[in-house]
Amino acid sequence: MKDEDLRVLFGRRIAQLRKEKGFSQDKLAWHGDMARSFIGEVERGLRNPTLINICKLADALGVKKAELFDLIDNVDETSS
Repeated sequence: MKDEDLRVLFGRRIAQLRKEKGFSQDKLAWHGDMARSFIGEVERGLRNPTLINICKLADALGVKKAELFDLIDNVDETSS
């Protein structure tokens, strides 16, 4: 899987969890102490967040860090 594909899948997962929580990008950004533009870029697969930002996103969403990668694992299993 290409790096770009992983960024897109990760971004989709963040957007999915954000919507499940009923958060706007602004609200997630505020809870995670990040810029709203950063959240948008992550969700569109344009940014490759650092480990620190991944942890901040998980905390802001109130999920375990591993849950952010559930979508990626499911795609890997079906493409094998």
